[in-house]
Amino acid sequence: MIDELPSAFVAEWILRLSPDGPPVRRALDVAMGRGRHALALARAGFRTFGVDLRLDAVRDAMRSASAAGVPLLGWCADLTRTPLPAGRFDVVVVTRYLQRDLFPALRETVVPGGVVLYETFTAAPREHGRGPTSPNHLLEPGELIRLFDGFEVLAYVEELQSDAVARIAARRRS
Repeated sequence: MIDELPSAFVAEWILRLSPDGPPVRRALDVAMGRGRHALALARAGFRTFGVDLRLDAVRDAMRSASAAGVPLLGWCADLTRTPLPAGRFDVVVVTRYLQRDLFPALRETVVPGGVVLYETFTAAPREHGRGPTSPNHLLEPGELIRLFDGFEVLAYVEELQSDAVARIAARRRS
């Protein structure tokens, strides 16, 4: 049911962060859509949760997880109205989604020592006609790294050309 592969950046970091054994680590895919990253997390051994505004997307992700034989706990919620739980996840993944007022909750939902993987579009020229066009959904230059000020930055890339995305892997300090 999933028609897209996980982001190469996220897939690489999921492998790096995969649990080697007990205790089971918890992961959250925010704005999971149809679950391309949630399934990758579950397959890698994380106890995986996913949240999205669209009920049809959550249902599709749950069906895909069931068909793949991996557990996925999904819920439908409007993150402008429903808070994320604090201090619950070892890994938080967010891709192709920008809700600026959600960043304090993202920073708090990851446990100390946990990692946030974030990848979304920048305001760089959209030569290839991909992604959103509203400035409300596009990162400004350097914005993503500033939003994780105080975290240990494990990786940061801001592509201004083809993909025009910013990517960060950031660990919450203990």
